[in-house]
Amino acid sequence: MREERTSWWLLPKRACATALIVTGHLIAALPHTMTRGGRAGLAHRAPRLLTALGPFFVKAGQLLSTRRDLVPERWCDALGELADEVRQPRRAAVARTLAEAGFSDAFAEFDWEPVACGSIASVHRARLADGTEVAVKVQRHGIRPVLEADLRLALLGARAGRLLPSMRDLPAEEMIGQLGGAVLRQLDFTAEHDSLLALRGNLSDHTELRIPAPVEGLCGPTVLTMEFVPDIGRFRPHGMSMARRQEVVRDVLRAVYRMLFVDGVVHCDLHPGNLCLDGEGRVVVLDAGFVVQLPDAVRRSFAGFFLNMAQGNGPKCADIVLDSAARLPADMDREGFRNAVTELVDEVAGALSKDFDLGAFAPRLFKLQKDFGVFAAAEFAFPLLSLLVLEGMIKEFDSEVDFQAEAVPVLMASFAKDVQVDSERRENGPSGGWAA
Repeated sequence: MREERTSWWLLPKRACATALIVTGHLIAALPHTMTRGGRAGLAHRAPRLLTALGPFFVKAGQLLSTRRDLVPERWCDALGELADEVRQPRRAAVARTLAEAGFSDAFAEFDWEPVACGSIASVHRARLADGTEVAVKVQRHGIRPVLEADLRLALLGARAGRLLPSMRDLPAEEMIGQLGGAVLRQLDFTAEHDSLLALRGNLSDHTELRIPAPVEGLCGPTVLTMEFVPDIGRFRPHGMSMARRQEVVRDVLRAVYRMLFVDGVVHCDLHPGNLCLDGEGRVVVLDAGFVVQLPDAVRRSFAGFFLNMAQGNGPKCADIVLDSAARLPADMDREGFRNAVTELVDEVAGALSKDFDLGAFAPRLFKLQKDFGVFAAAEFAFPLLSLLVLEGMIKEFDSEVDFQAEAVPVLMASFAKDVQVDSERRENGPSGGWAA
């Protein structure tokens, strides 16, 4: 009951705090709105505002920075600079979360100074009674009701925003709903435990890829205990031979392509903090909090889009985007959209595969979607996000890497698997598929 009373009062409390913070930033920004240059610079103030508002808005801003199909590029660039600049939790708060999870006496040693700290959780080094070192991810105490209250406020703000002419055509409520769902899913450490097991099972044949195993019996909704990986360093090629760089790149790409095209279990947060190297130079994938299970139809559609793009089939790519969209305008110019996407894909097909730049292609595709009012489903956008985040890091290892050539064998394996599955299910009627 205490938690319910706290939550009841939390919404108006957060509403007042949010209103004060937003008002203060608007007043500070008012002089800058008088000139065109000042208005253009407002995007750079957004990270400070969202950081002041709290962890939900920081997480939502980070995800929103990837939606270049809906948000102007300068705003995406500014939001992309957001970071979880948070204080480490108090020892008493960490201890309380451990106690409520039933793990107060689970560890022979526990380092209260976190080795990593984010807006949702902190990670601590600990030791079991048998001497095994583990990493313990502990959710910030009381963070769930705060994030849920902020999501409600963001939805109310999106509804109010429809009164503004410039906001009427923007699917703000759908966007906030998608972003909020992605943020709240990161609070479910039981789901993260299952995602770690799924990723480890699916990628077990990638011997150069290391995913920490959860420690059974010491995991719950707010505490996740995993094997401790020592000597973790940033995902950088310094000191590696070119041959080793190429091995790392190809193993990472094949693993990500398998996630996207075969298994449909996608790690959507492979930024430099979550993709690392251990002391032996093996790739380590951390933090499975933002792992998305793609519906089979979406997985097939995304694989179909990528394969048809590699083959230069622009009309099919356009059809896949339209069929997978969450919303289309009633008066949409479908033929115009198909022609524009075909022209874009033709340009890609005419370039050498190693020169393909997803970071340049995706914003142009997103702009076409925005111009024609195509609101892409989050399930289709998130896989593209994982590739976009990864591309820059990969090219630092090997600027000559052939993204499309590495993808085609995995795509063909996915296609063969789907043909077999469809054949086995043919008596139950047709299932969603894609044409090569």
